[in-house]
Amino acid sequence: MGTVSFLLVVVVLTALAFDFTNGFHDTANSMATSIATGALRPRVAVAVAGALNLAGAFLSTEVAKTISGGIVDDAKVSLVMIFAGLVGALLWNLLTWLAGLPSSSSHALFGGLIGAVWVGAGGSAVQFGAIVEMILIPAVVSPLVACVVALLATYFAYVITRRTAPDQARRGFRRGQVGSASLVALAHGTNDAQKTMGVITLALISTGALAHDSAPPWWVVLISGTAIALGTYTGGWRIIRTMGKGLTDIEAPQGFAAETSATAVILASSHMGFPLSTTQVCTGSILGAGLGRRLAQVRWGVAGRIALSWLLTLPAAAAVGGAAAWTAGHGTAGVALVAAVAAAAAAGFWALSRHRPVTPDNVNELPTRSAEPVAEPAA
Repeated sequence: MGTVSFLLVVVVLTALAFDFTNGFHDTANSMATSIATGALRPRVAVAVAGALNLAGAFLSTEVAKTISGGIVDDAKVSLVMIFAGLVGALLWNLLTWLAGLPSSSSHALFGGLIGAVWVGAGGSAVQFGAIVEMILIPAVVSPLVACVVALLATYFAYVITRRTAPDQARRGFRRGQVGSASLVALAHGTNDAQKTMGVITLALISTGALAHDSAPPWWVVLISGTAIALGTYTGGWRIIRTMGKGLTDIEAPQGFAAETSATAVILASSHMGFPLSTTQVCTGSILGAGLGRRLAQVRWGVAGRIALSWLLTLPAAAAVGGAAAWTAGHGTAGVALVAAVAAAAAAGFWALSRHRPVTPDNVNELPTRSAEPVAEPAA
């Protein structure tokens, strides 16, 4: 019992570490466009996002229930598998953060869990039908829907204000962005904070501390919301730069349209229990906002690198999660080895990030790699 209790603590702490990385990895989802247009100062933006992420965590638990009992058979899952899956997700989050790529923390978590459970309990423990229905189909559809909605919203925003003085319209949309960015942050809390709630609940179910199909206890909701809020406040400046300046040129009307479009898609998915990737939704909406403004520049090279990271997320996190599950399955020494390798890798990623740091002071500078040919949408 002592060993199980210790491992449960390790799993909960690892889950919260992932939740923290989810926060700073996904800060860009809600605040990148507001920071890029000057609607909010960088430090103010991440503080607002962190507070609203925490509030959003208490609004729903439907997504958490999907994770704790929807994509894997909770009766066949062990603490070791959950720990290994979290390691796979956490390391992928850190790698893509270092590269400044807005990949999906959600899909990293799903991939890590799928790989770990597959290796640890066999393919029968993985609910492949649910994965297709609840993860893969939304992953294809949601960014496309967000892109189209944001494109139309951007077009109409410029049409409606075409007779308004440009400075007056810009000021109005910047004020509007304070509200729309806040809504994205709140929606992010209702969706992404629940993923860690689901994992911790799954861990508690696997030890018998909770009954099968249980909802997350209140204290799980609290610590998960707090962890993602603290991560958000640290600011994922590298990814904020990519989404705010690297993908397309963003003006205040576009930022407002992108944020409101993303909010609508994310909240609808949370209500239905779909563990949607808020990163993919928000990236799709920013791309749509770029396409919706005449003469706006879309950097398709950056978009291609982002899309590639999306394709690699599930299999890459699954491979790491599977390898971690195999190693950790060899007993306490295996768990310790996985933990040590993960800690060393995290320290290495952080050290590499110090060579070319991105901070609140330079976050709105155009990324060096985005100095490439750009495409202009049709009038």
